[in-house]
Amino acid sequence: MPPEQHAVTLITRAGCHLCEEAEQLLRRLSGELGFGYREVDVDGSPVLRDEYSDRVPVILLDGKEHGYWRVEEARLRKALAR
Repeated sequence: MPPEQHAVTLITRAGCHLCEEAEQLLRRLSGELGFGYREVDVDGSPVLRDEYSDRVPVILLDGKEHGYWRVEEARLRKALAR
């Protein structure tokens, strides 16, 4: 599946420096590889807060948890190429 057909979601939180780093990397990669992504504030939903609050940022790839705390660029590139 080409990268542009994948859905990437970044679960983030205001004031989180790791979230800011993840956002910058995902912006760069989305521009390079052509995939879209969206950001969701973990504190905007009790369900997300219960699930992910202690692990932000969390990266979801096609609705499934791909990783948290740091974006592993090589691993994400490989997953997007599948």
